[in-house]
Amino acid sequence: MQLADFDFELPEDRIALRPASPRDSARLLLVRPEGLSDHIVRDLPALLRPGDVLVFNDTRVIPALLRGQKGEARIEATLHQRTGPVAWRALVRNARRLKRGDRVTFGPDLVGEVVEKGPEGDILFQFESKAPLEAALQAAGTLPLPPYIARRRAIDAADSSDYQTVYAARDGAVAAPTAGLHFTPGLFAALDARGIQRETLTLHIGAGTFLPVKAERIEDHRMHAEWGTIAPEVAHRLQRARAEGRRILAVGTTSLRLLEASGLRPFAGTTDLFITPGYRFRAIDGLMTNFHLPKSTLFMLVSALMGLATMKQAYAHAIASGYRFLSYGDSSLLLP
Repeated sequence: MQLADFDFELPEDRIALRPASPRDSARLLLVRPEGLSDHIVRDLPALLRPGDVLVFNDTRVIPALLRGQKGEARIEATLHQRTGPVAWRALVRNARRLKRGDRVTFGPDLVGEVVEKGPEGDILFQFESKAPLEAALQAAGTLPLPPYIARRRAIDAADSSDYQTVYAARDGAVAAPTAGLHFTPGLFAALDARGIQRETLTLHIGAGTFLPVKAERIEDHRMHAEWGTIAPEVAHRLQRARAEGRRILAVGTTSLRLLEASGLRPFAGTTDLFITPGYRFRAIDGLMTNFHLPKSTLFMLVSALMGLATMKQAYAHAIASGYRFLSYGDSSLLLP
């Protein structure tokens, strides 16, 4: 298929710059083969069946945006993949100003040495700090909002909580699993009362999730790799749910990709699974996800699940009806 097949017109005023408040008051579009219906996230328990299993990604966003100096040059780096105890790959603005062996000062207690340069601004840094690296990054770094928000407004104190799920537990992501931003303790209580099972996995989302697809043939696109884990006991419960004929529903595309990569088995490692139309799903029966950019790998994924024509119809309805798009936007529930 061609990249142009996944294009649509997204008006700029449909891109949410702040989340709904309270979180579960966001709108939710139910997409099924028989049609579309409008709801709010708080309706989710009534839209599910007792015995359904929701699978959440419990990654926590770290302050991965670093601003530093190399001589007179200002360097901005967004960490996206940890490769060792003190080594991170980063996407770097002004990468052309750096060469192997250069040292960038990111704070009074954090220096990064360029170990390797990759294409398109990808650089491997080895860090030095007096304090443990996690503490030094916490002190020097800033929460990395998605570029389509950061271009339109400044990051502020509200984002430090708004851009984390209420159940975030494991540090390592540089972008939030945004489908999970809609959940609240009250919604969890309602799901429990409805008999909905909840499970968690971890996939540390990298900055590569924001990189545009440049290949005209989508088969030529190389997906970024991300690290994830599914505990053996979680895999066992998911396998049992599948054996009992209960539905497994991913909360977010990151949960879906790891479930599909694992085949519901225990997992620890990286995945670069790229899901496009024609993919045969083997692990999940539905997906809760926000609304995505045109020509993005995420829109390709939802089109693989529901069909491209169905998703173009759903997105046209969402745009016409005032749904809010992207990380701080509204949600959809896709049930093929």
